[in-house]
Amino acid sequence: MNPMASLQGAAVRFGSRVLFEDLDLRIEPGEFLAVLGPNGAGKTTFLRVLLGRTPVSSGRVAVDARIGYIPQQQAFDRELPIRGRDLVRLGVDGHRPGMLFTPRHIRARVDDAIRAVDAATFANSPIGLCSGGEQQRIRIAQALVTDPQLLLCDEPLLSLDLSQQGAVSELIDRRRREHNTAVVFVTHEINPILPYVDRVLYLVDGKWAVGAPSEVLTGPRLSELYHTTVDVLEVRGRLVVVGADEGSHHP
Repeated sequence: MNPMASLQGAAVRFGSRVLFEDLDLRIEPGEFLAVLGPNGAGKTTFLRVLLGRTPVSSGRVAVDARIGYIPQQQAFDRELPIRGRDLVRLGVDGHRPGMLFTPRHIRARVDDAIRAVDAATFANSPIGLCSGGEQQRIRIAQALVTDPQLLLCDEPLLSLDLSQQGAVSELIDRRRREHNTAVVFVTHEINPILPYVDRVLYLVDGKWAVGAPSEVLTGPRLSELYHTTVDVLEVRGRLVVVGADEGSHHP
């Protein structure tokens, strides 16, 4: 089966700054890939490469899939009159002028996406009055409304409490399992998604590592990437990285 996306010898450089180089990676159907690393390491840029918004400096990128995209969360103004349902509909026709969808077809797509994220009880409410978790469900519905084969998620757990993080993570994984959708999930906090992750792409200081979490999220492997002593501890079932440039943090 063909990959949803592949990179061969890919590099992104901005002047003398290297985010990553010589990256070879295939993203397979149904795979859950977590993208980790410190601030500024290039995690969001990696998504932009897959979206075609940032060109690689060298190498090759190929994407052969319908893409759904969940951007970084930003709070909506409480006075914004648009309903959650209206926001989901924008995923169908908001940036595709001239597409020949009938109103009935659009309504059916929107209803299906809203049901898929369990948002029917608040989809008709003004989006600004929804909770952070509810708003994120609407964003996910917007990303799913075109039935993507590759779902790109940019920090979808930001500003959510632990319960909401777990619910959103499970929701995205359910989409992966039921539709064989590949997921690329950028996050600072892997613990909520660790049960679902097949592989990790860890970016730091122009270097990278790819592999199963048990292969990448180890003291020796991260010490090699950071060029300093790094320990990975398990505290009450959660992974904590100690000694990296950002101090103690969740990988």
